[in-house]
Amino acid sequence: MDPVRNPYAPGAGQRPPELAGRDTELTAFDVVLERIAHGRPERSLVLTGLRGVGKTVLLNQLRSAAISRGWGTGKIEARPDQSLRRPLSAALHMALRELGPRHRDPESMEAVLGVLKAFALRGAGGSDGPAKMRDRWQPGIDVPAAMGRGDSGDMEIDLVELLSDAAGVAADIGSGVALFIDEMQDVQPDDVSAICAACHELSQQGAPLIVVGAGLPHLPAVLSASKSYSERLFRYLRIDRLDRAAADRALLAPAEREDVAFEPAALDALYAAADGYPYFVQAYGKVTWDVAAASPITAADVAMAAPAAEAELAVGFFGSRYDRATPAEREYMHAMADLGGPAGAAVGTSDVAISLGRKPASLSPARDSLIKKGLVYSAERGQIAFTVPHFGRYLLSHAD
Repeated sequence: MDPVRNPYAPGAGQRPPELAGRDTELTAFDVVLERIAHGRPERSLVLTGLRGVGKTVLLNQLRSAAISRGWGTGKIEARPDQSLRRPLSAALHMALRELGPRHRDPESMEAVLGVLKAFALRGAGGSDGPAKMRDRWQPGIDVPAAMGRGDSGDMEIDLVELLSDAAGVAADIGSGVALFIDEMQDVQPDDVSAICAACHELSQQGAPLIVVGAGLPHLPAVLSASKSYSERLFRYLRIDRLDRAAADRALLAPAEREDVAFEPAALDALYAAADGYPYFVQAYGKVTWDVAAASPITAADVAMAAPAAEAELAVGFFGSRYDRATPAEREYMHAMADLGGPAGAAVGTSDVAISLGRKPASLSPARDSLIKKGLVYSAERGQIAFTVPHFGRYLLSHAD
């Protein structure tokens, strides 16, 4: 088979050639946009799921849907060591630039940009924070910074004011603003609180601005810990692996466009190997295509390709994450794998301690660091699980 014509795309956040199995989420977002367009109240959205299920791809697709309706959009990827003030400023600036050409009141737009600039320049630290930030960074907004709005230094107050003003600009032209936040579980606690407060205020105003977040399965708990009313602020969509029909479509539709077919047994073997996880579907599909001599692709082709696909995943998908862990963290993860088995089932933190012959308190630093690195998450109180599908299987086959 010609590798140049290989349609499969196992990349981080890279859109697959066929976005299968996400019609429910796309339809739900279309309803949100349509309701807001008609002045109806609607909640912001939060996508949750393990790594490799396509949250970033879906987030990008939702953004494309908003852009196609003329909304102003901006996207950021949260990092645990970074305040949202600067990246959120850049994202909102992009959204306002998209709306600007249709806005007929330059003074109103400049006023909002002035608030945005004030928000961007206002440090969250001590009294000398703003000056130091101005010395080393400018947001590229060619209007004077406003005074007395969006610049208090309190993230919650400033964000509510800024987003309210931005929503007003969108309302003036019958449009909306959508801010997309990837890796939302890494947003700092004060910023999470500010986002929840802003969404709460905007929903009460019926303002045309929504936040669409994506993160790991424990993201709802992160939001709830910040504001007790967060479960009513957001509509939570759990993004899971593909069912058999969707996984088959993800493989068949791109192949058919290249006049290539799969034998049923090959599809059986590919689903068993990929287990329905979108990233794995693309990874196994790509290697199988390259191995196959001709159409139709057979189960023998899949069997020949599987070791190469697994080797690539071991390095790029699993190994790159494992290498970030310290020896103590690796010990903790291997104990989780021993207890949870190849399926990577959630295990009790006390059981991990017993397995390692340690006191639970002594393992807290390793567990907390693994959570911060996004390798594990607290499935529920006293339970821990891997954020990466099949990670337990990988660890059991790659013992230190």
